[in-house]
Amino acid sequence: MNTEANIQEDLHRMLERARRNTLGDLLARTRDRMPEKFAVNYDGQRLSYAELDNLVNQTAHAFLADGMKKGDMITVMSKNSLDFVVVNFALARIGAVMIPINYMLSVEDIQYILEHAEVRGFIASEEYAPTLDKSVGRLEIKFRYLMDALGTYDGDLASWTPLSVARDGKPTDFVDAELSDDDLAHVLYTSGTESRPKGVMLTHKSLISEYVSCIVDGKMAAEDVAIHALPLYHSAQLHVFLGPSIYVGSSGIILGAASPEIILKTIEEEGATQLFAPPTVWIALLRHPDFDKRNLSTLEKCYYGAAIMPREILKELAERLPNAKFWNFYGQTEVAPLATALQPEDQLRKLGSAGVATLNVQTKIVDGNDEEVPRGEMGEIVHRTPHTMKGYLHDPDKTAEAFRGGWFHSGDLGVMDEEGYITIVDRKKDMINTGGVNVSSREVEETIYQMDGVSEVAVISIPDAYWIEAVTAIIVPKEGATLQKEDVVEFCRERLSKFKVPKYVDFAEELPKNPSGKVLKRSLRDQYEELGEQ
Repeated sequence: MNTEANIQEDLHRMLERARRNTLGDLLARTRDRMPEKFAVNYDGQRLSYAELDNLVNQTAHAFLADGMKKGDMITVMSKNSLDFVVVNFALARIGAVMIPINYMLSVEDIQYILEHAEVRGFIASEEYAPTLDKSVGRLEIKFRYLMDALGTYDGDLASWTPLSVARDGKPTDFVDAELSDDDLAHVLYTSGTESRPKGVMLTHKSLISEYVSCIVDGKMAAEDVAIHALPLYHSAQLHVFLGPSIYVGSSGIILGAASPEIILKTIEEEGATQLFAPPTVWIALLRHPDFDKRNLSTLEKCYYGAAIMPREILKELAERLPNAKFWNFYGQTEVAPLATALQPEDQLRKLGSAGVATLNVQTKIVDGNDEEVPRGEMGEIVHRTPHTMKGYLHDPDKTAEAFRGGWFHSGDLGVMDEEGYITIVDRKKDMINTGGVNVSSREVEETIYQMDGVSEVAVISIPDAYWIEAVTAIIVPKEGATLQKEDVVEFCRERLSKFKVPKYVDFAEELPKNPSGKVLKRSLRDQYEELGEQ
């Protein structure tokens, strides 16, 4: 017999389901709108939205059949692949929480993440499955699936089940789990520039509100043909480009790595119209011999972010890709990760700016007391937005610190002009205190990029007995260029205040980078630490 309470509970459940907006719902709606539309292509596997959705449903049914449930923490470790895309939506569809892992981390760092998140399952490519097994520690792992694999395995991988085998014969009907918009979807671990990496908790609501901002402010459309070349474990490629691409119904080409040669070849062969890359990858594309040999005329929408784009490089890109429009996207993992955008029409007018707050974001600049500073003064960039994380996993103290005053504190220093455009001065940790005066590493880098013969440069601080921290420039020369340390110092002396001129200059064949293209300044600081003691 139905009581009034049961009737109300059923009504509440029906209303929640009718109004729900999760990652799994997102793909289902796109499939309904355009089932035959080309959705993704990876290594020659070209799927329509109907085929992609069917594969996601079969994978979700396989997970449920094996006992996976809502809230289970599941680690995913792989380079870009079709199964990475499928797993992303299959886990979301049943309410399990995806934890993508940077495959360049040490076993010790991976073990910390697994134990901190209390992981219950692994999904990995054959290349990284043994690494996860070595990192288990005291955890009891219930699920082990191999991505992009066929057949069964003996020996070390005997406990792993290929996803292709697990989902074979499973139904393709929609998996309708009991979920809500603010349920946890992903936990993304930060790079650990402090002591230990922090687990950023992103809900379906956080991600989809961020996708809307990306689509609107990035002028994304169903007609786009996007290249997804940067690692999908990173929030930029996964949540600023792949997710919004699926949401709006555009077509995507998944590349296994951000190889300049392959990217340029793919643009020509696929008629790609959209590409995201951090500045280091854009520089690598410009310097590649194929850049002027390939037909890149279809490229219309170009995005940069994850690091600050040197002004001179942006000017060169505009000259050599005349059909392309450029956007600067800025943000942090904690805001899913888009916060501000600089539109194509503002690239020259506001050269070097990170733009203005995107559709679903409110941004201001504050001082050390969290009071808003006047326009034109430097302070910390803070945000209010539904994009933002639910907090740091198992870390209420760091969560409270990050959200003090009801705003998310980015840790980035910036200046907002009278029109509301933000210029990033530097990360707090990348400011150089030399002789008691603060120097922005970015300002020195921008100056050195103006020199002929400079391909890349990173400016760091190294300990110095006299200066406290010495401004140090590590330069990668262009092929065939000859640069002298004295010339670099003299060039800077003519353009910068005396205290900003590098005390040390060194040359390298390349700069250390993570898979998303960010220069690893911490590695450079460690490498050159003893230079100031000589």
